[in-house]
Amino acid sequence: MATVAERVGVDPERLWGGAFVVALVALVGGSLAFPRLVYDRFIWHYFWGPVQADANSAVCATRAGGATQYLDSASACAAAAEPVAYPGYTLVSEVGYMVTLLFALIGVVFLMRRLDVGTDRSFFYALLPYMFFGGALRVVEDANDTPGATEALISYPWNALVISPIIYFTVFLITLGAVVVAVSLEQFEVTRSYERPLFGIGVVVLVVTVGYLFWLAFTGADGVEFYPQVLLVMLVGATLAAAATWWLIERFAPEINSGTETIGFVILWGHAVDGVANVVGLDWMTALGAGPNLVPKHPVNQFVVDFTANTLPPSVLAVTGDAWPFLLVKLVAATFVVWVFEEGIFEESPRYTMLLLVAVLAVGLGPGTRDMLRATFGV
Repeated sequence: MATVAERVGVDPERLWGGAFVVALVALVGGSLAFPRLVYDRFIWHYFWGPVQADANSAVCATRAGGATQYLDSASACAAAAEPVAYPGYTLVSEVGYMVTLLFALIGVVFLMRRLDVGTDRSFFYALLPYMFFGGALRVVEDANDTPGATEALISYPWNALVISPIIYFTVFLITLGAVVVAVSLEQFEVTRSYERPLFGIGVVVLVVTVGYLFWLAFTGADGVEFYPQVLLVMLVGATLAAAATWWLIERFAPEINSGTETIGFVILWGHAVDGVANVVGLDWMTALGAGPNLVPKHPVNQFVVDFTANTLPPSVLAVTGDAWPFLLVKLVAATFVVWVFEEGIFEESPRYTMLLLVAVLAVGLGPGTRDMLRATFGV
């Protein structure tokens, strides 16, 4: 079957670039022509406003007359006129980011083709440290923004670079820089393969980031503690959940993982980390002696918590908590995605397949790492 680019007789890279320019002109032009409608009530309300509110430690942010105001109480936010933006995600923003991610992945495939990387499974494993790094970097902002902190390490607007979703672009640019350096080392015959230096650079930035969090904890920084029991419970719980799911797949439906093989287990484990981190962070922090429970950051998490709380009787919730279904949702979703990646996909489009697998793992392991380290360091 011919692709769209082949049917219209346009080079795929030019078609992608043209679509990018059209979208950019529509957003910028619409913001200039209709600032209150396009920018205030759409771009700011659903995308930039939540980042501003988060970066300024506000309960919410409002926008009127082209000016942004930050409010520090829930009652004031409830009484404010729309548009009102709260820290975190909305369903509109999550759909928007999903579409942006898929579009960006296509552009990255073109870039990978020019750099001649990403055809082997080793590329997937070489990028693993960067997925942990993204979550850890976000926790640096959480620690920077801790209520008890006396001095912020990163102030607004620079802290917006490490707040979701901007942090994804920040991590992408750092990762892209590492890929270019690694490929250059291979081309100059400093190393035989780019994967090893790529993995090594990722480990270095991850160790530096997590090391900074440990430094905050052990130097008595305000609002930052270290709870090793939380880290242990989350890692053991995620590993057991992923291993049990993997065993069930291999025992009863091995065809699910015939394409991804070991990568499939890594994806299951990454999403299990996200699921277990939510269960422990939302329900069991107090029981583990690690301070108050966390609060949901995503609409899906909040929906699961609300649904469970409104469905199960209080006596059951007192024993199970209300976040445990999120772990099941993550494992089922990850299993389905692994099943989609059959062996033929790797042969037809290896670069795009590898990039999709990296993205699938990143959307689980990135937030999971953040929640795990937030709970571990009490921020």
